[in-house]
Amino acid sequence: MEFLISACLLTGTFFTFVAALGLLRMPDIYMRIHAATKAGTVGIGLTLLAVALFFLETAVTSRVVGIMLFILMTTPASAHLLGKIILSSNYRMWCKTDPESDTENGNQE
Repeated sequence: MEFLISACLLTGTFFTFVAALGLLRMPDIYMRIHAATKAGTVGIGLTLLAVALFFLETAVTSRVVGIMLFILMTTPASAHLLGKIILSSNYRMWCKTDPESDTENGNQE
């Protein structure tokens, strides 16, 4: 049981770290939202699963399930709303440039 708890904690920490790294390293706001919602949700879910497995009490497990349900329902909705607001504000999406061409951000000069 301790091995499973440790594995959940380490994997959850890894995914949370990847989410934070994605926020720092991704070039576009849409990619940052994607990194934060996907990896962050998995990381928090695994960490909460480790907490529920560690305590094995009904009160703690019910709270963990409630928190997980709340996160699973609100994270996609908030990411969708953020993306919609950014799209309506005419944010220019990142476009990978071709290293062999002289164009900048994919636009012809």
